[in-house]
Amino acid sequence: MKNSQLTTILENLGLTENEAKVYLAALSIGQATILKISKAAEIKRTTIYYIIESLKQKGLMKVEIKGWKKFFVAENPEKLDVMIKSRREELKNSLPEFLALYNLKGDEGAIKYYEGLEAVKSVYDGMLRDVRPHEDYLVVTDSEQWHKLDEKFFMNYVRKRATLNVNTRLLLQDSEAARRFKKIEKNHNEKIKILPKDTTLTTNLLIMPRRIVIHQLIPPILAIVIENKSMIQMHKELFELIWKSIKEE
Repeated sequence: MKNSQLTTILENLGLTENEAKVYLAALSIGQATILKISKAAEIKRTTIYYIIESLKQKGLMKVEIKGWKKFFVAENPEKLDVMIKSRREELKNSLPEFLALYNLKGDEGAIKYYEGLEAVKSVYDGMLRDVRPHEDYLVVTDSEQWHKLDEKFFMNYVRKRATLNVNTRLLLQDSEAARRFKKIEKNHNEKIKILPKDTTLTTNLLIMPRRIVIHQLIPPILAIVIENKSMIQMHKELFELIWKSIKEE
């Protein structure tokens, strides 16, 4: 197979034309200096550095040191298969996001469905991007269950949210975790009230000006995002009724 055909195959896998040329040149000559790769690929030496760095990040090139000299070596072509599998996995994880965009929409809004923890976490990431300063961010949840789903991710999420200057108010199911968060609410720019002791929640309800998110905390982990003005307003009114009914501790 000619190099031009191999270059096309590599481009179809996501490499640029120059990346493909450099990888093929390095593959054919083995361990080599920048100058040697530059000549073999017929690409300027000043450009080669950036291309090799990009190939290193893709896992297709490595550096070997011999004495005081630095050499560059193309990784085994089998790494291309690993790269394809990685991209396939990335697509699989992102598929719920694409499917959500495929939902039927009407003039009054949309309903989107996300299944699996990774897909649900993408919903939360999106909310941080969409929310604006001084907007309401209202939550009804069992904070203990919510954090347990992925404690590192959700604690980081809370820290990020605290920097956005939004009006965050939380109604939390009574638990040790909820009491602990109540004590440090100012650290996260939150206002927290504890729900009555007989309250049992298995979903996280989030109300924002442009959407409602209903996130199921027990298996199967899923989230429904509703973008409808009437429903958002109704849930906000209900939240305010509950908030006002609970006295400050």
